[in-house]
Amino acid sequence: MNHKVGFVSLGCPKALVDSERIITQLRAQGYELVSSYQDAGVVVINTCGFIDSAVKESLDAIREAMAENGRVIVTGCLGAKADIIREACPDVLHISGAHAYEAVVQAVHQHLPPPVDPFTQLVPPQGIKLTPRHYAYLKISEGCNQKCTFCIIPSMRGKLQSYPITQVLTEARRLKEAGVRELLVISQDTSAYGIDTRYQPVEWQGKTIKTRFYDLCEQLGELGIWVRLHYVYPYPHVDEIIPLMRDRLILPYLDIPLQHASARVLKAMKRPASSENTLARIAHWRDICPDITIRSTFIVGFPGETEAEFEELLTFLQVAQLDRVGCFKYSPVDGAKANELVDPVPEHVKEERYHRFMQVQAEISRNKLQAKIGSLQTVLIDSINDEQITARSMSDAPEIDGLVFLPPNPGIQVGQHVDVAITHSDDYDLYGDYTD
Repeated sequence: MNHKVGFVSLGCPKALVDSERIITQLRAQGYELVSSYQDAGVVVINTCGFIDSAVKESLDAIREAMAENGRVIVTGCLGAKADIIREACPDVLHISGAHAYEAVVQAVHQHLPPPVDPFTQLVPPQGIKLTPRHYAYLKISEGCNQKCTFCIIPSMRGKLQSYPITQVLTEARRLKEAGVRELLVISQDTSAYGIDTRYQPVEWQGKTIKTRFYDLCEQLGELGIWVRLHYVYPYPHVDEIIPLMRDRLILPYLDIPLQHASARVLKAMKRPASSENTLARIAHWRDICPDITIRSTFIVGFPGETEAEFEELLTFLQVAQLDRVGCFKYSPVDGAKANELVDPVPEHVKEERYHRFMQVQAEISRNKLQAKIGSLQTVLIDSINDEQITARSMSDAPEIDGLVFLPPNPGIQVGQHVDVAITHSDDYDLYGDYTD
């Protein structure tokens, strides 16, 4: 019997971790992972359903798999809207929602029974990873307690469920032992870690620690590898971890999705910590850790956003001088409360504001990178070819931030940390050479 499974993973890094866990279970039971529809006995598609473009991408992937293979199991965020999937592809074998690991594995068993004698030695201790060997995503919780009006993630993934801190730290240690040099900590609301457990104290390596954000960061910092924090809301207790960044226990990098600068728009979005004086907090963090890199994302064209409020956002960018910034044009999502708000912003206005926003941030980014010319940077090597070596600095997360380009060097390997001197820059990337 064919025990080969095809797998398509869509969406954010949190979905990628879900895919890794499903694949790890299937491999432990003797299934083989294949990259073509024709070879697969069944195809699993982990979908995204956050915005309209993601829904379209997911449905297109399901249609393609049905056309090429015909035996398709669907999971992930779009699985919470099974009617949409059934309408597009009524013959899919099974549909489940996000992080429904056991349901997916059981569906594979039903439609493609596992081998009689699985070879569990085929699975490495750290599980199957879909990232390069030298970095990995570490998911610390599921779900979210926030009620942002533009988001439907809580309805898809449920309320916050923090993983036991001993489980998270054990996984982190296994990843390090497997050769991972950088951990990217992710969740829907990373700085809320442990709230649902009331910060339960546990024993870990002969000491008592609490299931909370600070203790997790402190313990991860003892691993001696890069630890990068993503999706951190600016709650007051985030201030506590900045000294860990100053002391290089964790990377001086903070990914905070601020979304806007206007108090009225933030209130309409129902953003957590929207009443915080963000500019004062950023200044405080820079006082403690002057070389901290701050990354954020923003939404332009939210319903009711006025020109004055958009100008307020541009002013915020100029004052805040954030290092890494992404921007999205507001897109209505089925089931989101923001759809009920009045005064939607016309599409041509969204487009115009998006380009104005990106022009302002491009100049900020260009100036910040120019200021690094002549500096020494520790970089992590990501890839090597005959023409150049591609790396990332402490300020650069994979896939979303800039790169550091280096000349070929036969003594350099992927996953290696190297000290380099920055020689020049452009709007988003750095170029360097090796130090003696």
